[in-house]
Amino acid sequence: MKKIILFLVLAGFAKAQAPAGYYSSANGLTGAPLKSALSTIITNGHQDKGYNGLWTAFKTTDIDKDYENDGSIMDIYSEKPNGADPYNYTPGTNQCGTYSVEGNCYNREHIVPQSLFNKNAPMVSDIHFIRATDGKVNGMRSNYPYGKVGSSTYTSQNGSKLGNSTSSGYAGTVFEPIDEFKGDVARMIFYFVTRYESQLSTFSSGNMLGSTAYPGLQTWELNVLLAWHNQDPVSPAEITRNNASYTYQGNRNPFIDNPAYVNQIWGSQQPSTDTQAPTTVTGLTVSGKTSNSVSLSWNASTDNVGVSSYDVYMNGSLKTNVSSTSTTVSGLTASTTYNFYVVAKDAAENTSSNSSTVSATTEAGGTTNPSTDCVNENFETIPTGSSSSYSTRTWTNSGITWTATDARTDQTISNKAITVRNGSLKSSTSANGIGSLTVTTQLKFSGSNGTFNVLVNGTQVGTIPYSAIAETTTISNINVSGNVIVTLENNSSSNRVALDNLSWTCYSSTGKQSKSIESDQKTESSDLQIYPNPISNQEIYVKGETQNIKKAEIYNLQGKVMQTIDSPFKNTRNSIKIKNLEQGVYILKLDQSTLKFIVK
Repeated sequence: MKKIILFLVLAGFAKAQAPAGYYSSANGLTGAPLKSALSTIITNGHQDKGYNGLWTAFKTTDIDKDYENDGSIMDIYSEKPNGADPYNYTPGTNQCGTYSVEGNCYNREHIVPQSLFNKNAPMVSDIHFIRATDGKVNGMRSNYPYGKVGSSTYTSQNGSKLGNSTSSGYAGTVFEPIDEFKGDVARMIFYFVTRYESQLSTFSSGNMLGSTAYPGLQTWELNVLLAWHNQDPVSPAEITRNNASYTYQGNRNPFIDNPAYVNQIWGSQQPSTDTQAPTTVTGLTVSGKTSNSVSLSWNASTDNVGVSSYDVYMNGSLKTNVSSTSTTVSGLTASTTYNFYVVAKDAAENTSSNSSTVSATTEAGGTTNPSTDCVNENFETIPTGSSSSYSTRTWTNSGITWTATDARTDQTISNKAITVRNGSLKSSTSANGIGSLTVTTQLKFSGSNGTFNVLVNGTQVGTIPYSAIAETTTISNINVSGNVIVTLENNSSSNRVALDNLSWTCYSSTGKQSKSIESDQKTESSDLQIYPNPISNQEIYVKGETQNIKKAEIYNLQGKVMQTIDSPFKNTRNSIKIKNLEQGVYILKLDQSTLKFIVK
């Protein structure tokens, strides 16, 4: 990589760019004191030129003077260091604007998402971590943290990727720039958590920022950025940009001027001391099938620290990685048999042994088999006018009219998604009933984990959890025949949650009796049941034979033990008092029986 070739020549040059004595008050310091000293230095002299001023700044800070040297915008999401760029932007002329594909226009990419600090000044206009980038790629990156991608769901024309994280300690969706710009991204984020260290406790984390001045970053993200900083040294383009930014804004990025500050403050990557693998996944079952998909569910694995994610294998090859205990594998061939097994992983990348293998044969294509998908909504036809404002959105796709209230359309998961705040997503009437429902959710911007209520014809049939990690959830055995109207209601009035890839299978009477919907959800055990569900007042009521149960264990969905109770029904026949659990979905294990329950 050309940066490495030039690094030794330019190292002294990089240090010499700051005015004499600029960093003198940081001399001799290390760790948190060094970080705080640098924060004071780069806060002094910082002039906030305003959000619209960024367009003017880019005409000097983000010009290609080191690759093609053609005066075009230097875009880290489209630049090809060793070949022709897929497109070029003229400064000023090609500002966004609207975009639908790569190459339409460039806009203002906050390397640390502006939603984390509520678009407040001076962060929202700080040139040192805001780059001119392609609008489409910027939109796909959304507010995801940076990390190492496993299976990509989107790849830009220069090779930047969006997909599931394989970085130790985080299993959500991440964005990975090409190798040429990984160090650039790391040093911009190091600048941010140093410049604004005193305000970090008031910012949302975005699964990347820490809540304290030191270290200022979550451990998993810090390790990623340290590796990127060390493998991708400071380039001539970064030096040029730092100097132009200093002229424009009055302060500098110390980690470009003095790269050694990074390891002096945070040290090198530290290996994990966790060597214990999670337990083997049990209870893997096929929960639904269509002509092109198979839905799977399993029991939560357990771990001494906590399970971070699950790798799902199909026919011996890794198919997907999820944080929940269910998934739907799509894009399959009709009338074809597939074999699946699941492996649990923890944050230190310890992996369990393979679960038992289950086989599933997809339904025949071109038939009216009642277990195929009745509705399949990918949100690609949602209206996009005033996409970032919240309003009622209505559209029609494949015969279903959808209404989303208090919703916006500019966020993504797979691609387009609908984001609901204090509202709901509701279908028009669909014939052929409903068997099971599957949907992918993700909390956007700031907020806390929560759930959507799922209603069929106005009666609740279950809940769908959401968190900052994109996860796919299936509610099985809903089984309501006839005409149905399906509604997903956000239980929060402020959390902004994206929904994508919503589908449900038709009602099937094969081997089942038609049943009415009950407010109490059925659990995995035929002789034990939690009621009501969701629970309230931190007390779980259990129906069934409980007097001989020796042990109760409560796990979160990552497999971490939250509470253990010996002889739980010794003093009462039907209830268990629990510790304060936050809102979410949990697993109650009673000896060999497992039951899911929800805390509102």
